[in-house]
Amino acid sequence: MKTRVILVGIGGATCSGKTTLAKHLRRILPNSVIIHQDDFAPPQEKIPIHPVYGVQDWDRAEGAIEWPRMVSSLEEVKRTGEIPPEHVSHDHLNEQKDVPIDDNVYKKWKAYFERVEKEHREKGGEIKWVMVDGFLLYWHPEVVDKLDVRIFLRVPHDVLKQRRHERHGYHTAVQSDPEGSLWRDPPNYWEQIVWPAYVEAHQGMLEHGDVEHGKPNGKVPGLLLLEGLELSMSDMVDRACGVLEGVSGGDGHMCGDSA
Repeated sequence: MKTRVILVGIGGATCSGKTTLAKHLRRILPNSVIIHQDDFAPPQEKIPIHPVYGVQDWDRAEGAIEWPRMVSSLEEVKRTGEIPPEHVSHDHLNEQKDVPIDDNVYKKWKAYFERVEKEHREKGGEIKWVMVDGFLLYWHPEVVDKLDVRIFLRVPHDVLKQRRHERHGYHTAVQSDPEGSLWRDPPNYWEQIVWPAYVEAHQGMLEHGDVEHGKPNGKVPGLLLLEGLELSMSDMVDRACGVLEGVSGGDGHMCGDSA
């Protein structure tokens, strides 16, 4: 059977709702999985120290992700349609807030993509949907190039800050512990580390470098920008599925024969 792999990028700042959107799409799309960019962070003991504030910097793009490992994993997923067996995720340990969507939106798109899957199987093929969510998803050009669909959630600074402060921490990789370690933000971490790193990583893809209001400038091709406060999660799922509808019938990337 020929397998067509479609990588769906879902980017946005920390606490923007990107993982929630990815999980709703996983519920809707048959034969789908999620890859979390957070899982490509270095082990906690290898995170660089900020040169000014003297704390670990989990957010600056250069040191926050092991980029060669992420690029290699995406290449393997594209080639095989499978997440590498050595890939370990800590997302299930993180605090999850339930954001429900309209049942009609869910049923409409689930029925549609099930029909698409059935049509492909009748022709001897299948689609493998791979959502890739991340807070630095559009910084590295090789990662951007691997993605077939590129979605970006934008939420204003003050809302992101409040959501971040309400979180109890993040589970991170530690070489000696497969369950990872719980990271809690030190005082002023948002103002000194998180937000400046977000601006630095994203200003190049938006007009006038304006991460709050700028439109996509074309640096990230075909970027769908979703305004997180103007749209409900149901609206965002609906728009994202509309984009996926457009790519579900083309040629795309075909893996070799698979069972």
